[in-house]
Amino acid sequence: MRRGIAATALVAALGVTLAACGGSDSGSNGGGSKGSGELSGTVTWWDTSTVGSEDKVFKKIAEDFTKKHPKVTVKYVNVPFGEAQNKFKNAAQSGSGAPDVIRSEVAWTPEFADLGYLAPLDGTAALKNADDFLDQAAASTKYNGKTYAVPQVIDSMGIFYNKKIFKEAGVEVPKSIAELKTVSATIKEKTGKTGLYLRGDDPYWFLSFLYGEGGDLVDAEKKTVTIDGEPGVKALKVVKDLVDSKTAITDATNGWDNMQAAFKDGKVAMMINGPWAVADTYAGKEFADKANLGIAPVPAGTGGQGAPQGGHNLAVYAGSKNLDASYAFAEYMTSVETQTAIAKELSLLPTRESVYIKPDVATNEMIAFFKPVVEKSVERPWIPEGGSLFEPVKVEYTKVLTGQTTPEAGAKAIGESYRKLLKDWK
Repeated sequence: MRRGIAATALVAALGVTLAACGGSDSGSNGGGSKGSGELSGTVTWWDTSTVGSEDKVFKKIAEDFTKKHPKVTVKYVNVPFGEAQNKFKNAAQSGSGAPDVIRSEVAWTPEFADLGYLAPLDGTAALKNADDFLDQAAASTKYNGKTYAVPQVIDSMGIFYNKKIFKEAGVEVPKSIAELKTVSATIKEKTGKTGLYLRGDDPYWFLSFLYGEGGDLVDAEKKTVTIDGEPGVKALKVVKDLVDSKTAITDATNGWDNMQAAFKDGKVAMMINGPWAVADTYAGKEFADKANLGIAPVPAGTGGQGAPQGGHNLAVYAGSKNLDASYAFAEYMTSVETQTAIAKELSLLPTRESVYIKPDVATNEMIAFFKPVVEKSVERPWIPEGGSLFEPVKVEYTKVLTGQTTPEAGAKAIGESYRKLLKDWK
């Protein structure tokens, strides 16, 4: 979303409204810490983690904050990831119903900050030991010279594979798209199973193919749209060919559940996913023996191996009635102690360098794999419109995979959408 005169005026007006109204669920005694030095009141946290696996761990850890601050009540709310971005913007714009703290996908943070919905964190308790954060994790938390969030987890993507199926088919992990097609054909011939489940309803899953062809969504430095160039068209041709050649099966809706079920039940040999999927994948019957799960880099395209940098930050709502407790909560949820516990339970990658030397983290096989992948991952554009770049891709990516449009037409349509969104970009 690009801010114009009307949006700027709205944010200015909100500054007055927010100061008066605050978060709808925050405790009215949030200012108690100013007088007594002891934090009190309610902190409402919107968590966007995966229901059924991650959410249970995050909920318990969040509520344990009260052991350190007995007079603070943590109100945990799990908001579906696909709904959280717009739900937060609507609540913040209206001045009613926004949480004190939100788990913000990295691309949302600059947008929320640009709209005036986040409290600057520089000089607050939220940024304790900020020098310990990984540089690439901290990058998405900054906007116009200020820090608006604390990095909670960082991630990228790899190819998950079923070792038993690979052994039965007598194949090795594919390192390129060409090998992926050959390996999948052999798996089908020897086992009757499909090689890859390619999620078709989420554009994030397309990025590894785009980067693998040497492309990108935009060039933020040059303010140029690049998705509709040759690499973007080629990437769309690659994913379409994977489906047309029966290398992969895909879907247009409910991709996460379909993909996870197919992989966990052994119906497909591979899927592309990230560390956020490890805990849920282990719950599948195929992975009762955790050693059966293998993870490798996403097969390279003609431009090399590429995977997107992702992750989540904790941001504090500018209109919170309980800023002091919210800052402390954001610090607690991103502390060395908490990140170590989360890494141990969920195999999610910490954002603090010092956590990686902790015994439970240093010996975690999944984290050991993903850390170098993250270090080489492609950084996304940290622009206010970054979170809005995905919807046009989602529409055309799904249409290409399901044969409703061509790669050329799909790339062109995305480019046209971007130029409407990004005013004055080439």
